[in-house]
Amino acid sequence: MSPLTTIRTVAALREAVAGRRVALVPTMGALHEGHLSLVRRAREHADFVVASLFVNPAQFGPGEDFQAYPRDEARDADMLAAAGCDLLYAPAAGAMYPAGFSTKVSVEGLTEFMEGAVRPGHFQGVATVVAKLLIQCAPAFAVFGEKDFQQLAVIRRLALDLDLPVAILAGPIVREPDGLALSSRNVYLTSAQREIAPGLYETLRDAASQIARGEGIAEAEAQARRALLNLGFDAIDYVEARAASDLTRLGPAGPMNKPGRLLAAARLGRTRLLDNVPI
Repeated sequence: MSPLTTIRTVAALREAVAGRRVALVPTMGALHEGHLSLVRRAREHADFVVASLFVNPAQFGPGEDFQAYPRDEARDADMLAAAGCDLLYAPAAGAMYPAGFSTKVSVEGLTEFMEGAVRPGHFQGVATVVAKLLIQCAPAFAVFGEKDFQQLAVIRRLALDLDLPVAILAGPIVREPDGLALSSRNVYLTSAQREIAPGLYETLRDAASQIARGEGIAEAEAQARRALLNLGFDAIDYVEARAASDLTRLGPAGPMNKPGRLLAAARLGRTRLLDNVPI
């Protein structure tokens, strides 16, 4: 297998994609099968697939794992090439945020709750870097995973509001055989924590079934939080039923009245796990 072509500047990226029907898969590296499934989905829609690799400092808050975030570009490039990617765009931080950079992109209405409440400033960092990547690459399609379901909603709103000529595609969550959603941060789990971790998915499925049967949403959410703590999770950031279309709150007391998504974030030691299931 020939090595995947890797470029690091905006000028080189624009030259490489000129005249092509491009699909972009933004990543922060530390790739797994979930990322590769997005590359394969991108290949279904475009004749040229670009993956970006950039660990974005703007979306990490104080005390988060920016310095420790796993990095192995050579491994990631080999995996991308095997999955059918045509080009790797891996800019340095100085190329994305050069001296004097002073613009921030904020998406209001979708970023004040759940991840936005727990990680202030996170979605501003995400929106800023994704806006830059979409402008730099000018893809016809960009593919994002459903595991970060709130992020997906934010990016869709960003593209819509800024009139960016790109279709935002979603890739379904890829799971281990025991149900744990694939994540680059799963490598932080100890063996004991790894045994507990699939309980997040199981608990969400049970709670979603309760809600779908017409039981109260607030009680289903509360039962899920108690169940996760009983399983051994150290803290629960949120368990919330939201509308799948616009993330408006469902309930809290009665049955849901529109297609929903049950989303959660829970902690095992220093590892923070996200997951969601349809209702």
